[in-house]
Amino acid sequence: MTQSRFVRFASVAMLLTGLVPLEAHAINKDMVQLQTQIQQLQDAIARLQQSNDERMGVLKDLVQQSTDTINKMSVAVNGLELRMQNQQDAAAKNTEQLSGQVQALNDSLDELKARFGRMEKTLGDVQGQIQTTNGTLANMPAPAGSAIPSSQPAPANASEAPGDNATASAAPTGQPQASSGPSPQALYRTAYSDYMAGNYPLATSEFGDLIKAFPDDNLSGNGYFYMGEIAVKNNKPSIAVKNYDRVIEHYPDNAKIPAAHLHKGEALIALKQRDDGIREYRALIQRFPNSPEAAQARTKLTALNGASVRR
Repeated sequence: MTQSRFVRFASVAMLLTGLVPLEAHAINKDMVQLQTQIQQLQDAIARLQQSNDERMGVLKDLVQQSTDTINKMSVAVNGLELRMQNQQDAAAKNTEQLSGQVQALNDSLDELKARFGRMEKTLGDVQGQIQTTNGTLANMPAPAGSAIPSSQPAPANASEAPGDNATASAAPTGQPQASSGPSPQALYRTAYSDYMAGNYPLATSEFGDLIKAFPDDNLSGNGYFYMGEIAVKNNKPSIAVKNYDRVIEHYPDNAKIPAAHLHKGEALIALKQRDDGIREYRALIQRFPNSPEAAQARTKLTALNGASVRR
């Protein structure tokens, strides 16, 4: 009995001794497989990381190229905008010069008209004097001892003084009366000369005298215009607007109306009344579309619209 137990125990021991190496061998094989799989996974991750790095490098290059292209485009657009602005400024300057030349031409025409008026008046005076002289000569008696023409009766009294009839008829019959004051042309010429000389206070006073003496004369419209110009030079745009309005509203045939519209719009812009200034520019373009002032107004409207877009 004891022997059989020993045999069974020994058999069990031998069986257990054989199983332990088998189990250890199986565990080692699983570990090797797991390590192999881990290594394969690490290799795959490394390849994926390398691929991602390469793609990120390519993407970074593309982004850098796009950034460079955008910067170049921005520089080109800025340069183009600067050139356009310079061209607009040059066009505005040329238009302003042309407007100034036209204005100077109008002033010269006004001065020429004034000279013609003075010449016409002088010629009328000369003609009146000639007529008076002719009348005096016709009424003079014949000299003593000469035959009396049959068409004229002899004097009733032979002792009558030879020059009495001449004295009676010597009074001028058609001579114009002297003017009570200077003409509007003379007043305007004096005021305009002082304006061109930069004597603005005196010119303002003289233009005011012209307007007061001849309120309906077209030269008074010129006077209001130059009073507006003087107000602008003195940084008084609100007064300038009122003077320009006088030209526009009360002197419909005045040659300064286009310039008055343009300068009124500039004065309104200076007063921060942008919408009113734009309306004045558009009114100028509508009334005088082919004038140099209208071209200048179009340039200013383009600049104002561009400023609005940039804001």
